[in-house]
Amino acid sequence: MTVRPSLSVCIITLNEERNLPRCLRSVDGLAREIILVDSGSQDRTREIATAAGAKVVEQAFLGHVKQKQTALDLASEEWALSLDADEWLGEDLREEIAETLASEPPQSVAGYELNRQPFYLGRWIRHSGWFPEWKLRLVRRRRARWAGFDPHDRLEVSGATRRLSNPLKHYPHVDLSDHASTINRYTDIIAGHWRPASTLRAITGMVIEAPLVFLQKYILQGGFRDGVRGLTIAAMTSFYFFLRYAKLWERDHGGGDPRDD
Repeated sequence: MTVRPSLSVCIITLNEERNLPRCLRSVDGLAREIILVDSGSQDRTREIATAAGAKVVEQAFLGHVKQKQTALDLASEEWALSLDADEWLGEDLREEIAETLASEPPQSVAGYELNRQPFYLGRWIRHSGWFPEWKLRLVRRRRARWAGFDPHDRLEVSGATRRLSNPLKHYPHVDLSDHASTINRYTDIIAGHWRPASTLRAITGMVIEAPLVFLQKYILQGGFRDGVRGLTIAAMTSFYFFLRYAKLWERDHGGGDPRDD
């Protein structure tokens, strides 16, 4: 009988019945516990998680950083693996994690980075600034905290980190409409929480930074090698930067109701 490593899997969800089964299957039999913090799903998310043996906790959404920290705080094993519902372990990465933890890593090692690879518009992406993309996800629970600014969270640890070799699979967007919806949602979060931006800063972001992001993704980071998908990633990322500065300007300078003159 294989002994499971002292591992908790932590997931936060909202209406993830499409992605969650794949994520849960990939850690079945690997972790001793699965912690799922749900923020009010209206679909079968909680039912699917409960059937898979996860501990399900309902929590109104606190923001990406605080919500993921809530899940981490609920974990009880020595190691914690943080996954989004649209991520999953391939068999190679699953075996690598099991072997790594079974070998009792030195106490100086506080976490492992995973190389996330996205599946986008029907194909695995290999360039475009989307891959390689190293994410700290496997950590010693007591030495880790979530940090960053919503919606761009990150795990931090006290101690050294290493990298695992096999990729973490990621299915970030079902289609272009879903991608655009994510951009709209994330830029709303930024406009609601980021500090004020002057008109000059907003215009600079829209006119200079957004086009430079396109060139970075498509040329410098090899997006052209991903074909039309790489072109799309570059254009959508550029639009994300344009829209976030436009919304910051709108928030600070573009309000008010029309008046009769």
